[in-house]
Amino acid sequence: MKSIILKRLWQKITDPLDGWLMLFLGLIFLLSLMVLYSASNQSFAKIDNKLAYTVLALVVMWVLARTKPLVIMQFAPPIYLIGLLLLIVVHFKGITVNGSTRWISLGFTRIQPSEIMKIALPMMIAWFFQKYELNLRWWHYLVAGALILLPVGLILKQPDLGTATLIMAAGFFVLFFAGLSWKVIFGGVVAFAASLPIVWHMMHDYQQKRVLTLIDPMTDPLGAGYHIIQSMIAIGSGGPMGKGWLNGTQTHLDYIPERTTDFIFAVYSEEFGMVGNLILVALYLLIISRGLMITARAQTLYGRLMSGSITLSFFVYAFVNMGMVSGILPVVGVPLPFVSYGGTATVTLFIGVGMLMSIGKLRQ
Repeated sequence: MKSIILKRLWQKITDPLDGWLMLFLGLIFLLSLMVLYSASNQSFAKIDNKLAYTVLALVVMWVLARTKPLVIMQFAPPIYLIGLLLLIVVHFKGITVNGSTRWISLGFTRIQPSEIMKIALPMMIAWFFQKYELNLRWWHYLVAGALILLPVGLILKQPDLGTATLIMAAGFFVLFFAGLSWKVIFGGVVAFAASLPIVWHMMHDYQQKRVLTLIDPMTDPLGAGYHIIQSMIAIGSGGPMGKGWLNGTQTHLDYIPERTTDFIFAVYSEEFGMVGNLILVALYLLIISRGLMITARAQTLYGRLMSGSITLSFFVYAFVNMGMVSGILPVVGVPLPFVSYGGTATVTLFIGVGMLMSIGKLRQ
């Protein structure tokens, strides 16, 4: 009798979860604990903190996975408005770290409202298109564009070009899956390319320096180019098989900056080498493939738009982080998804996973 009760309880807990996603995420999580332990100079405090936030994130993910997507959709407008309000609060009362004002203090912890927008923005636009699904016109896309630009503009003022770019990408993916014309997309690309000189002059000095450093890091090897040079040395020195766990010299001699957050991929590459990188990339691709399968099977417009945006956002996060650490993209301060240390980002990512599972399992 006891075994039957336990079996039913276990089934009730695991039923809303997607087994394949849980498997791939579990493997990445184990790798993240190993590399974080090494990157933090074997600090159990950071491991404990990551575990605590991961447990919280898993609980939120499970609740969302059990909730019907169209129920979740109803919360899109208030969450979007709360996100905008918090971004305005950041502008006036935010905490400034390293020249950027991105956080709000809650006393016992601090939050980064822009992370909320990574989910709130695509939710809002998907809700908007679902509402007008049977009567979509060209002006609906203009309204959706305004919904994207408003939070992006507030985030750019922090300044946080990296997060603003990622959030804009998440919004664009919703427009793409909603049927945005290829002519419009191509025209937008051409217009953006033509506006690059204007964009360049609008960028902050440190942002311009990052772009110039990408072209030639050796112009300022001890300043703006230091991050890229040290991370590329770490990645290259890992070789095919890596130096071994806890044996990364660049890491443990403190050459790699921000090694538990933005540059944790350099630590991983040095210790696990090209083989380890291929395993990590394969796990990301499996997660993305599973997400696209869920997108293809979604039964409502909202489900298709939301799952597609979440899935492609995971791809962009991983690509941008690996690209900047490898020296093929400018340094923009984007964490490696599910691996980098960071509480708000962890919870936000698992919220996205929970929504994917909801769309995939509950069939609306």
